[in-house]
Amino acid sequence: MKKLALTVISLAIIIPAPKLSAQDMSKYGPNAQECVKYLSYYSEYYKQKNYDDATPNWRKAYSVCPPTCSQNLLIHGSELVSKLLAKNAGKPEAAGLLDTLLMLQDQRAKYYPKYAATALNNKASYAARYMKNDPQRVFGIYESVITELGAETKASVLFNDFKVAVDLYKAGKVGTEEVLNYYQRDLSMLDAITPSSEIEKTQITNFRKDIENLFISSKVATCDDLLALFGPRYEANPNDLQLVTNIAKMLSLAEDCVDNDLYLNAVTSMYTLEPSASSAYYLYKLHSSKGNVADAVRYLQEAIGSEDLEVSKKAEYNYELAVYSFKNGRSAAAYEAAAKVPELDEGLAGKAYLLIGTIWASTVCGGDEIAKRAPYWVACDYMNKAKAADASLADEANRYIANYSRYFPTTADAFMYNIGKGESYTVACGGLRATTIVRTQDK
Repeated sequence: MKKLALTVISLAIIIPAPKLSAQDMSKYGPNAQECVKYLSYYSEYYKQKNYDDATPNWRKAYSVCPPTCSQNLLIHGSELVSKLLAKNAGKPEAAGLLDTLLMLQDQRAKYYPKYAATALNNKASYAARYMKNDPQRVFGIYESVITELGAETKASVLFNDFKVAVDLYKAGKVGTEEVLNYYQRDLSMLDAITPSSEIEKTQITNFRKDIENLFISSKVATCDDLLALFGPRYEANPNDLQLVTNIAKMLSLAEDCVDNDLYLNAVTSMYTLEPSASSAYYLYKLHSSKGNVADAVRYLQEAIGSEDLEVSKKAEYNYELAVYSFKNGRSAAAYEAAAKVPELDEGLAGKAYLLIGTIWASTVCGGDEIAKRAPYWVACDYMNKAKAADASLADEANRYIANYSRYFPTTADAFMYNIGKGESYTVACGGLRATTIVRTQDK
């Protein structure tokens, strides 16, 4: 490979370059001939993926060429410097290489504004990769990128920004209120991103969940902290929709912080000012915390029925309604809600089937011995569907199947009631109905 590269370079030297007019050469700066020569040299090596030989020639090109001569000078240079930085991690020269890498992104954003968003998002990504031991500096880079790009900031940058903010909070370098402000801003910016594909849409959803989970697990603010912070704000502006919405969100995420007057007032104001899926959902949270089952179910069903609710959220809310209804002895309602989930979100299908199987297993049917045991057949049907839909649930589903199978009738019992293994059987009780297959166990 190296021999081939040298042959190419040798030919480049022997064969004269195409004659360019003074105007053509002007973009290559005062050292145009040197610039063109080293651009050619490094480019040939780069095309062959011979990065070791490309790097010194790129450095020479970068030193004699203006950054406006070619965007590739900055793009290729970023890759070469990044590779070099990875090789020299922890060494004294790493600091200078990192500065160069970040500067290349700034130059690309400055001289090629059409690609500024790509360049600055890359800058944040490089900072995340190579500046793990300097959270203060990397946070400054994130904040500058977010300020510069606004809605064009990538979801990953917003997540990393909040993650470092939490780290700085734990180190005593950022206050509680600041972290709360970063949290609310970053989530709002995530929600404002228009995804270009289903993959990006999923990524944004996942980053949102990651930020929320990080906020909860970090325990940045206790319930008392939030009440002290937001109480006076609510008193001053009880009709500020954005404020009461933020209060409801923050208190609902904190541990045991929905059974208080501030949450009650905030969600009530939110619902009064703008009835929506969100405001109905927060009223569900309020009433569920107080044990008002009928009201909680009513508001959650209202949230599910809202036209402004996204399909993915509708699936989440249906699953939540199913779990809540089942815990409160409403098996039929729980089944009805859970059955809607797979069509709305395949990603939640496994959990929904697992829940439905549990609902059937807990259903008590009257009648003969077969009728009493038949719900376990249906329960196992759904456990099999659960592990087929979500492989991560296989172990749990198999445990349930093994347990429920112990309650199947024996072959002799089935014979006594004139049914045989493998026959179709319809189960109907407790407001539930399903057709399943007869299974037996032998003792």
